[in-house]
Amino acid sequence: MATILWDSIERLAPLAPRFVSVTYGADGSTRQRTHDVVTRIQRDTALTGAPHLTCIGASRGEILAIARGYWSQGIRHLVALRGDPPQGESPHRPHAADFRYAVELVAALAAVAPFDISVAAYPEVHPEARSAAADLDNLKRKIDAGATRAITQFFYDTSVFLRFRDALAAAGVHAPLVPGILPITRFPQVRRFAERCGASIPRWLHERFAGLDD
Repeated sequence: MATILWDSIERLAPLAPRFVSVTYGADGSTRQRTHDVVTRIQRDTALTGAPHLTCIGASRGEILAIARGYWSQGIRHLVALRGDPPQGESPHRPHAADFRYAVELVAALAAVAPFDISVAAYPEVHPEARSAAADLDNLKRKIDAGATRAITQFFYDTSVFLRFRDALAAAGVHAPLVPGILPITRFPQVRRFAERCGASIPRWLHERFAGLDD
């Protein structure tokens, strides 16, 4: 896995990406690996590493200690997420003393240091949101709390992204919006992922892949 990752970084580096986000596993299970990858990116390349930090899988104190450690190591960009609950534990039931939602995490990280903070956005609405309006308001609160950009969930219909962009502008949210792109290597896997996160797959795309995985 590490070899594949570094091969990808070396191939993409000439394109000068603004940052390289490094994910956590579900419930923060790969926190140390995330740290190791980001610090290596920072040390061995000219790229900007952006580690994910999630509310789930660590206490408030642990998360803030990690953030301070990143800052001391010269890492300035974080991706702040609520994260996915452990398998079999849904909906999310946070401990009262921990970060419950990404907006709380963003505010706390902004108080630690002037990080560049990216957050998640959902053009087709977060599966747990009460409504599209409530989901949009939640994103606005994350921006107001200190986030500097939003990265969207993946989509395969450009009109979905453009409508979402326009809705954000109408709501007064003017932070940069980064479209989430998920290349398809195994269509059944992408289809299952889309079902879990509420992303739609157009009929024409289903038809393109029909029978190719048999």
